[in-house]
Amino acid sequence: MIPQDLRYHKEHEWVKAEGKKATVGISDFAQEALGDIVYLEMPKSGTTVQYGNEITEIESTKTTSPLYAPVGGKIIAVNEKLKEKPELINQDPYGEGWIVVIEMNQPKEVEQLMAAKDYEAFLQKEEH
Repeated sequence: MIPQDLRYHKEHEWVKAEGKKATVGISDFAQEALGDIVYLEMPKSGTTVQYGNEITEIESTKTTSPLYAPVGGKIIAVNEKLKEKPELINQDPYGEGWIVVIEMNQPKEVEQLMAAKDYEAFLQKEEH
């Protein structure tokens, strides 16, 4: 089930925007495609990220995949739990498995991301 209150990037990141803060993670579709996640290079708090640029890499038993910034700004929090338990991304991609919080330069960037229904349609196209 795709949470309706989030926005989605074409590279399968999700964003929960609250004011200037954007919590970012990967979608259930992405974690399933990756398989068992075994390691995540933890980005540093204070790092400035640009929309569409790589933030970090996620390693799974199948592959290594980049995590892209769905919005631009400064990383103000990282999910420290993922250092010890990267599998939280598999178990709860929309909750405990969040990856970073970005303080957005331009909160309006979120509006360019897909709403849940658009992301569902996007996934259906990708599967065919």
